[in-house]
Amino acid sequence: MAAPVQDAIVVFGDSLTQGGWESYGFTQRLAHDYARKLDVINRGLGGYNTEWALPVLEHILTPATERKNAPIVRILTIWFGANDSCISPSRQHISLERFSANLEQMISMVSNPESKYYSPETHILLLTPPPINTFQRGPELESRNPPRLLDREFDVTAKYAQAVRDVGSKHTLPVVDVYKALWDAVGHEEKALNKYLSDGLHLTADGYTIVYDEIMKTISQKLPKLHYDNLQQVFTPWDEVDVSNVAGSVAKRNIFK
Repeated sequence: MAAPVQDAIVVFGDSLTQGGWESYGFTQRLAHDYARKLDVINRGLGGYNTEWALPVLEHILTPATERKNAPIVRILTIWFGANDSCISPSRQHISLERFSANLEQMISMVSNPESKYYSPETHILLLTPPPINTFQRGPELESRNPPRLLDREFDVTAKYAQAVRDVGSKHTLPVVDVYKALWDAVGHEEKALNKYLSDGLHLTADGYTIVYDEIMKTISQKLPKLHYDNLQQVFTPWDEVDVSNVAGSVAKRNIFK
């Protein structure tokens, strides 16, 4: 199999990230807008919490000793909390303190010079979980066979969103506040979240539009050099190819203009 030649954006999270490959999802839009500049790699793991995701991140990241001439992960988005915030006794539940610690461990894997996965060229974006619509989630779970009890609470999810903000502030990392964006969009009315959540938890096309817009707004403000408008295509545009020296003129280029 051919080795990848372009640097990448890696999106890492739970089913909200995995669903980003839907035709209306945020990773699909990222892949379109960063085409020929950065590859977009989706590593969404439906149902996972941060405890289960930590060892997976070790498989995703390349140790520094093996990274020579390899493509660079330019942006790593970390989007968890929707499952960690399940209420006990759910097996997905992770305490608020452990959730924050797990996020910090993920960050350290990339940002700590002592880590074997240290990558100073990688920028981390943290995403907050969206608010929960219990008016949708409750009936959806009750309709299952067998019926299930409500597994998430509105106020609990809000605390996990705040934990993401706190971790971001502690480590001076950009936070894409999906929770606030959706909550503000519905005028702080929980029932109105049905426009953005399909089942009280997962996102609709309108919901993913907000996620994408918030990601791009954050990149524009915090990582402007990595906005797609400020990058050049890895391989020369067709109208710049030197027909007398094709191989030389289409050689791989640095993405920065």
